Amino acid sequence: MPQGKLICAMTFSPKPHAALLIVGHGSTENPDSSTPYFDHAREIEKRGVFAEVHCCFWKEEPSMREALYMIDAEEVYIVPDFISEGYFTQEVIPRELELTGPTTRVHKKTIHYCDPVGIHPSMTSLILQRTAEVAPGVPQEESTLFIVGHGTGLNKNSTKAIRDQVELIRTLPDCQFADVQDTYMEEAPFIADWGKIAKTPNVIVVPFFIADGLHSYQDIPMMLGFEKDEGLAASQKDVFRNNPYHLQNKTLYYSAAIGTEPLMADVILDQISSFDAAQSDHSENVAYA
Repeated sequence: MPQGKLICAMTFSPKPHAALLIVGHGSTENPDSSTPYFDHAREIEKRGVFAEVHCCFWKEEPSMREALYMIDAEEVYIVPDFISEGYFTQEVIPRELELTGPTTRVHKKTIHYCDPVGIHPSMTSLILQRTAEVAPGVPQEESTLFIVGHGTGLNKNSTKAIRDQVELIRTLPDCQFADVQDTYMEEAPFIADWGKIAKTPNVIVVPFFIADGLHSYQDIPMMLGFEKDEGLAASQKDVFRNNPYHLQNKTLYYSAAIGTEPLMADVILDQISSFDAAQSDHSENVAYA
């Protein structure tokens, strides 16, 4: 796969009279958590395909409830910069932004609500690109790829995006990984059991998160075994620059969170194109809040 290419990248039609609102979770504990969202926004803003580009968050400022008041455009595309469908994308964001369907007329604006970035098929190519970057020259046929999520019993959709990516990668004609596995922090199969699960000499671990935070800097490394206890603040950690790690008679390569990949900006635009394509035959389905 050529580096810098998206397997499913779509042609994006500029929207010079519309605004883009990227919605993220944010964090009150980790100041770095919002960095990827603003990076993606700046990249899209540079391309000049929207009149305005903004970010808002659940746990940081600017908040979701004030977001629409920041926007001058009468047409707004909202893209949840989340890994999966679940509680936040299906309940919190629609509630906070007063959305009642795919397209809602509210506050004198027409709001289009897109699917979260993590479920778009083009995420597959980002994962494969990330594995090639973190483990250059390592034979796939001698490697196990672990895609790691949080895991929760609260919403069954929270793991679906990861399972879908695993199946997609397994079925790719040019995929030569000996094994591709979905693993989680808080439900089985556990990433802490990676050494028992992997049967290959090489292991590549990609956290399926938008931002690098306590999970990717600290929690997962401790579960993998190369961080022994809580240490430096997230912004000071160096876990991604010390590859490879030699543990449990295997060579381990550890990646930064997939959402930090610069090409996530293209995935955001792809989700908007997918929304337009899906809604083109249903333009009459506009809900009024």
